[in-house]
Amino acid sequence: QVQLVESGGALVQPGGSLRLSCVASGRTFSHYAMGWFRQAPGKEREFVAAISWVGGYTVYEDSVKDRFIITRDNDKSIVWLQMARLKPEDTARYHCALSNVLTANERLYDSWGQGTQVTVAS
Repeated sequence: QVQLVESGGALVQPGGSLRLSCVASGRTFSHYAMGWFRQAPGKEREFVAAISWVGGYTVYEDSVKDRFIITRDNDKSIVWLQMARLKPEDTARYHCALSNVLTANERLYDSWGQGTQVTVAS
């Protein structure tokens, strides 16, 4: 079983930046695609970004593709989500998850982390 621990969430003003981290342990991290999802209060969880286990292929949700960047370091078992030009609508709890395929479909992810809270407000 793999454990995923997210960090880096904070309160930030609109237009600001944050970098989220997700550290994995317990499974061979480099063999899996990694994804970031978010869930705001009262809303369903939604896909944000994903990265392949090799080759650096990425997929982004349309509203973040020009502002967020997902990267990973397989040697350190870490995946990051660099977020820029944050908007109030980015406020949510952000979770990382692991999948056998590069996909935006959350049903194909397992081993979810507990999440880290991002709040964008003045």
